[in-house]
Amino acid sequence: MAKKFKEEAVIIRQEEIAPDIYSMWLHTDKIAQEAQAGQFIGVYCRDGSRLLPRPISICEIDKEDQAVRIVYRIAGKGTDEFSYMRTGMPLYVIGPLGNGFPDKPEKALLIGGGIGIPPILQLAKDLACEKDIILGYQNRQAFLSEQFELYGPVHIATEDGSAGIRGNVLDVIRQKRLKAQVLYACGPMPMLKALKEYAQEQDMECYISLEERMACGVGACLGCVCKSKHKDGHTRVRNKRICTEGPVFDAREVDI
Repeated sequence: MAKKFKEEAVIIRQEEIAPDIYSMWLHTDKIAQEAQAGQFIGVYCRDGSRLLPRPISICEIDKEDQAVRIVYRIAGKGTDEFSYMRTGMPLYVIGPLGNGFPDKPEKALLIGGGIGIPPILQLAKDLACEKDIILGYQNRQAFLSEQFELYGPVHIATEDGSAGIRGNVLDVIRQKRLKAQVLYACGPMPMLKALKEYAQEQDMECYISLEERMACGVGACLGCVCKSKHKDGHTRVRNKRICTEGPVFDAREVDI
């Protein structure tokens, strides 16, 4: 089992990078040393009435300075509380949690949609292979896109056509005739379902990061299961716990 730690992190800096979307760098003693692209952390609220940590994907990892970056959207009272926090304030966090993306040497398509875009950034940094990066947004508020450009060609899709190609990430792949041997993706479920089908049609390896509401975040409560092809060693049924066996899966192993 991978190492995980509960520790008091300190906010290095925080900024709003798009409406209701915030970027926060946290200094940690141990989590940054163990973290990998695709994993997440649980962030505890300071308000004692909210006991469970909020699961937030890791966007970037700085092992040298012992820091991790999270990028999150305000989705409830917990993340709203985080948005008011400032440099130097402490936060209890647990992590790194879950399993990350595998490192494959073949040419890859890296695909992120909406708030599923941040976990793809560290993957883009880590992969040494040839790659194309496809990012899907609602509109021209294309947060993080300039940073992705440091690591490979970036192709953008927007729902309203205000930037890049009007449509979705699969429209980009087809219109630009992008080819690869491996596909990595994180984003909303309809996008992941379409990409899984596309990868099967093209005989591509496909790794998807599933977004799901979580309670404990460590596999005890079974509140974030998905259907799987094989029986889970913990539950003895065809389920996978997204927080522990995931959030990244070989798309062939899960039914979505």
